[in-house]
Amino acid sequence: MRSNIVTEAGLPTRLGHWWEGIPFLTSAAVITCGTIYLICLLTGYDSFLEICFSPADVISRFQVYRTYTSIVFHGSLLHVFFNMLALVPLGSELERLMGSVRLLYIIVLLAASNAIFHLFIALLVAHNPFHPFQYLMAECSIGFSGILFSMIVIETSLSGIQSRSVFGLFNVPAKWYVWILLVAFQLLMSNVSLLGHLCGILSGFAYTYGLFNYLIPGTSFYSAIEASSLLSTCVRRPKFIMSTGGNAMGYIPTYSNQNAPSSGLISGNLWRNLSAWMPRRETSVQSTQDSSFPGRGRTLGSERGQMVSSQNSDYNLQARLLDNNGPEHSPGIVPVVSGQQLLDGRNLENSLPVTLESHLHNQASVVSDEEVQKLVSMGFDRTQVEVAVAAADGDLNVAVEILMSQLG
Repeated sequence: MRSNIVTEAGLPTRLGHWWEGIPFLTSAAVITCGTIYLICLLTGYDSFLEICFSPADVISRFQVYRTYTSIVFHGSLLHVFFNMLALVPLGSELERLMGSVRLLYIIVLLAASNAIFHLFIALLVAHNPFHPFQYLMAECSIGFSGILFSMIVIETSLSGIQSRSVFGLFNVPAKWYVWILLVAFQLLMSNVSLLGHLCGILSGFAYTYGLFNYLIPGTSFYSAIEASSLLSTCVRRPKFIMSTGGNAMGYIPTYSNQNAPSSGLISGNLWRNLSAWMPRRETSVQSTQDSSFPGRGRTLGSERGQMVSSQNSDYNLQARLLDNNGPEHSPGIVPVVSGQQLLDGRNLENSLPVTLESHLHNQASVVSDEEVQKLVSMGFDRTQVEVAVAAADGDLNVAVEILMSQLG
């Protein structure tokens, strides 16, 4: 018998599995940037002065479209290759955490904030009374690397790790990681936009400090977009990640959220932020759910409400068995009973006297009819939706995965 079939798979098979593991938006961004570069290469287009981000043209001609055209164009094959190679792990991790639509909105927001920071710093440095640097106003920047630096800051902040590896050579403290990358790219590569990368870092820190919270809409905004008929084809894709069912506040946890104390930039303690360089993780006292792990968590205990939740979990198991195996039980499967029933010494035969219909009725208190209707509007049968929601324990993301697997 072969020891490991995976290691013996050919290169096309490995690439296929690797590509299938990349979420929808991240893979779409890679395809978009790669296709644009390929079209420019085949047509001989190299007039990047028309689409790059140039502070002088944005201000004098009000060409604000450069904010977004500049991030999808690249100057060389190595430029687009390394940017997309860095985007795959960063974008995949953030997309799984945020959802596809929410990450798209964050990228649009980061691109706009990068442009604002770029304009402000270029104007400030070019018109300072001591030693003006006018070349910054005429600088032409293209590439996705500014967004990548913002993603690095956000991902490093949310991961909570203490150290990171620089090119696999040595480890550095996490709070210095992005700054070391900034210096390393300036020293190792030519024609690198220091201001473009710096503005990406500043935008990333602005996000982690919660300065963009007022610009980030709630969950209902993303739900309305995902329920739109225009995106029905995209939503049905297996790689598409729903933005609903996660953080109820509508944005990924930052270090200045609605429940936690505000950061120093908002409260006025500027010195604390200047000395920290990197926001520290704050834990909300009122929050009972870690937004890095979407879903409804349970705590073991002896209270009645917790026992009811445990019983509901047992009913969910029975619903899955009914959905997958029909009326008869599969061999080797033993019914699960709650802790309270074990303490009372009741028989296993009487531990689960609940039908699938009553279980679906109990789930009505967890998932509203409006949320069920959203899934129905996506083309699923209502009965299948109710069964999937029941099997998913009220988690809409898991319910969608169950429905999609049934379609497959």
